[in-house]
Amino acid sequence: MGLGRFFLVFVFLASVFCIANSIEFTEKDLASDESLWDLYERWRSHHTVSRDLTEKRKRFNVFKANVQHVHTVNQMDRPYKLKLNKFADMTNHEFRNSYSSKIKHHQMLRGDRPNTGFMHEKAENLPASVDWRKQGAVTGIKDQGNCGSCWAFSTVVGVEGINKLKTGKLVPLSEQELVDCEKDNEGCNGGLMENAYEFIKKHGGLTTENIYPYRAKDERCDADKMNAPVVMIDGHENVPANNENALMKAVANQPVSVAMDASGSDLQFYSEGVFTGSCGTELDHGVAVVGYGTTLDGTKYWIVKNSWGTEWGEQGYLRMQRDVDAEEGLCGIAMQASYPVKQSSDNPKPPPKDEL
Repeated sequence: MGLGRFFLVFVFLASVFCIANSIEFTEKDLASDESLWDLYERWRSHHTVSRDLTEKRKRFNVFKANVQHVHTVNQMDRPYKLKLNKFADMTNHEFRNSYSSKIKHHQMLRGDRPNTGFMHEKAENLPASVDWRKQGAVTGIKDQGNCGSCWAFSTVVGVEGINKLKTGKLVPLSEQELVDCEKDNEGCNGGLMENAYEFIKKHGGLTTENIYPYRAKDERCDADKMNAPVVMIDGHENVPANNENALMKAVANQPVSVAMDASGSDLQFYSEGVFTGSCGTELDHGVAVVGYGTTLDGTKYWIVKNSWGTEWGEQGYLRMQRDVDAEEGLCGIAMQASYPVKQSSDNPKPPPKDEL
């Protein structure tokens, strides 16, 4: 096959892939309940959602309200867009209950965050932009499923990143080990990234995703798998709270775990662009900042790795406005950031290759 023909086939397949991963609609789809029902059926077919007739009617009403919200926001002159993703027939309350980590609740139970060092405090001459994905320090987007384990995914991004920077190897690590075995947190009922970092330090490391695969539910801790650590850390440090400049210093040096308020409907259906929407500071979701940059029109943003699969957002990522007036950052992103510390390039002796 000639190079030109190959390129055309590639472009065609890419366009088909993009179409297959989005459900578009027009004003005609909004014209009546009948046309909206057809849209709902198309959405259900696309997402292989099975409902009995009673549940379908209930979900259809939720879907209608969400379609109208997405349509209304997309008609506004905002630098971000929404789409009908896999959450389109969930109410925002249901969405929050299913995907929330209740971070603020856990922090209230635990008390004030301890004071730690901040090794990046004196960092100067920071680069204008950073993207740790381009440095090979970030694994692919994962999906936490119907489990409030985002704290585990956020933690793992930090550990995978620092391990790559110290050893040169990007090793996908196990969120399920944290869900099952880290008893200072509550698995699918939520937790804190700081607790998870201390667990990894205390237990001599974390094993791989292949050895201890993710199940999206609370299970009994598998001690044999937990006792096969592959990547170790020396602990963690907390970024000074309510300080986006301090967060920028940390992110310039490594991927960083952060908490945010992700409860709003705009974030539920976020598709692309720099998110500048309204949100609070009731921290309920753990994510990781893996870079920052500035758009051509001068809007500064964070690059946020989420754990809701590749269909959500920009192939699983969120660009969130940076350097806002509020000291806590947009959606509280600068309130509770932390990162792992790893001084050595040494890790525990890995298990045999056939186990990895």
